[in-house]
Amino acid sequence: MTPSEMEARIVRYGDLVPCKTAFIDAHTPGSDQKENFTIIGGGVSESPDQHVHISEPHGFNIGAAGQPPKCRNSLHSHRTAEVFFVLKGRWRFFWGEHGDAGEVILEEGDIFNIPTNIFRGFENIGTDYGMIMAVLGGDDAGGGVIWAPHVIQDAQAHGLVLGENGKLYDTKKGESLPDGVGPMPLLSQEELDKVDRPTPMQVIGGYVRRYLDMVALASTGAPCKVIGETGILRDQRVDVDGGSATLAPGDTMSLPAGRSHTAVPSMTGEASLYRVVATDDPAGATWTG
Repeated sequence: MTPSEMEARIVRYGDLVPCKTAFIDAHTPGSDQKENFTIIGGGVSESPDQHVHISEPHGFNIGAAGQPPKCRNSLHSHRTAEVFFVLKGRWRFFWGEHGDAGEVILEEGDIFNIPTNIFRGFENIGTDYGMIMAVLGGDDAGGGVIWAPHVIQDAQAHGLVLGENGKLYDTKKGESLPDGVGPMPLLSQEELDKVDRPTPMQVIGGYVRRYLDMVALASTGAPCKVIGETGILRDQRVDVDGGSATLAPGDTMSLPAGRSHTAVPSMTGEASLYRVVATDDPAGATWTG
């Protein structure tokens, strides 16, 4: 791999292109300052304005959410795994149909493997613009977002309508549902009753991993395996078949399958790298034992 070929597969943090109308709550007060980024794969954005940096299928999707202080992402769920790690800032994650089943505060570097079949949301509770990186299982990321009913209802009051085709229509811009396309149906009470409400002990004990704990587990020099084949390495420079590139915080690099590579620190001091690897496991519900 030549240096230019490597650089073409790197998405630099400073080059990320945000979408401010990615989801149905884009006009809802308290959620209207969100920025959504799709880095690898199309993710679950509902907006035609979403920029996709690397569209090549990888078996997973990598995206990010950027939010100023006090901005929140509304309650939703996914059909495949969603894993967050905090890149910048301090974040509160909460769950339950109305966000009242539990919460956890995460700092930079912490990982949250959010189970499927629960409504989850998150809020930047820091003092500066924050960023969290997200990994979604499957090439189609589970096919879209499942919103808590009140999120869809609140959005309609502010001009956004979600079609049953998963696309957004802004009535403030004169848009309306196309002929033959109905609104996204709300979950019935029977469906809502089947959504999980795990306790804080279940979630924090089973699905949260703190950055400093992972650093301690990786102190022998071997990767600390966090979720399956996903690991954390204390390094930043990546060498591939003779070429090399230096990655900075927030950068994402895609490596072709089967390419041999190494990763070493580019300077003295603490450095870490989150690695996401596709497996043969089908994307689906979270394994609970």
